[in-house]
Amino acid sequence: MTKKMPETIDEIIKKHVIFSMTAGAIPIPLVDIAAVTAIQLDLIKDIAELYDVPYDKNQGKSIASALAGASFARFGASIVKSIPGIGTLAGLASQVVLSGASTYALGKIFESHFSADGDLFTLETDAVKQKYKEFLKKGKDFASGLRKEGDGEDVLATIEKLQGLKESGAISEEEFQKTKKELLKKISS
Repeated sequence: MTKKMPETIDEIIKKHVIFSMTAGAIPIPLVDIAAVTAIQLDLIKDIAELYDVPYDKNQGKSIASALAGASFARFGASIVKSIPGIGTLAGLASQVVLSGASTYALGKIFESHFSADGDLFTLETDAVKQKYKEFLKKGKDFASGLRKEGDGEDVLATIEKLQGLKESGAISEEEFQKTKKELLKKISS
C-alpha cells in the first residue's frame, strides 16, 4: 500500500476553489452560498492542519464572514439565479466565478497568515481586508482560467454545460450529481 503524500498549499487551495465553483453552480438561491461557506471553512481547517495551527470552527466562521461574507456581490449573484431564463445563466456564471475567487482569496490570506506563525485568534480582519480585495481580483482570474489538467477543458464551461443538461431535462438530478462527482474526482486529483 502506497502512503499518500500530504497536499501542498497550492493543491489545497485549488481543490477548494474547484469545489466552491461547483457549489456556486447550485441552482437554488442562498443554498449555493451555504455550500460555499462550508467549503471555505473546510479550506481554513485544511490550511490550519498543514501549518499545525489549532483550528476553531467558530473563529473560522467569524473570520470567513468578516472577509468573504461581506461581499454583497455573492448574495446578488445568488438571488439573480431565481430570475427565469437569462437571470439563471447570468447568476450562475457570476456566482461560480465569485465563489471560486472568494475561496482563493481566503486561502491566500490564511496561507500568508499561518506561514508567518499567526493563528486564528491573531488574524485581524480589518488589517487584511485590502489584501483580501487584491487576492479576490487575482482569484477571479484564477477561477476564470482554471483548467482541468490533462485535456485543458475549462472547469467553468464544464459546470455550466452539466447544469444546462440538467435544466433541459437531458439528464436527471441523479445523473447530474453522479457526473458532477466524477468530474470533481478528475479535476481535483
